[in-house]
Amino acid sequence: MLIAEIAVPISFFLTAMLYSSVGHGGASGYLAVMALAGFAPGIMKPTALIINILVSTIGTVRFYRSNCFSWKLFLPFALTSVPFAFFGGGLSLPATIYRPIVGVVLLYAAFQLFRSATRHTVVQTKSVPLLLALALGSGIGLLSGLTGIGGGIFLSPLLLLIGWADARQTAGVSAAFILVNSIAGIGGHLSVISTLPPIPSLLAWSVAGVAGGLIGSAHGSRRFSNFTLLRILAVVLVIAGFKFLIF
Repeated sequence: MLIAEIAVPISFFLTAMLYSSVGHGGASGYLAVMALAGFAPGIMKPTALIINILVSTIGTVRFYRSNCFSWKLFLPFALTSVPFAFFGGGLSLPATIYRPIVGVVLLYAAFQLFRSATRHTVVQTKSVPLLLALALGSGIGLLSGLTGIGGGIFLSPLLLLIGWADARQTAGVSAAFILVNSIAGIGGHLSVISTLPPIPSLLAWSVAGVAGGLIGSAHGSRRFSNFTLLRILAVVLVIAGFKFLIF
């Protein structure tokens, strides 16, 4: 038990540091850690959302100050994602449904981390079609609220692969997108289910996440690296994802 109490905060710190370097809050990583540690699903979602809010707030401020943010790109996705994230956050799925969904999401997150470990270069960005952005935002928002993931792991590859933003702008927009979705998700969760993890544990995990977020975002807002470490983290997500699907 003592090993778990020490290992979980350390794992949250490392996860926050790695994810925040590319503008993510780290929710999929926290979920992976909690899955491997055998946490109950009822604790996992609010914990991931709360730490996501703290880490993505730091990232949003850092990337915004580094001129890595675009309101024009952010707003169309956020307008529909926020209400759907609130709705999804209020849904309580049974473990037989929740675990497979999170398992698939973690495997998808691992796949995207492997892909993001290669530098993306966008020569000329394209405008985002408004209706398409609104539709994609609603879908990502609903999935975010359901699973406790802020949605950046889905938005970032879209922006990069389609050519809607370069890597630095993607990081800034993703950080803000994760922040508003996580706030909406925890709001929806608390409006229906007013349970939270034990406060002492939540405080320890939050401090670890904030410390990692400060270090990672400071590094990522200036330059992007640690691609090998991202691949290692993706392996952890694969293990956790299969654990959700099989056990």
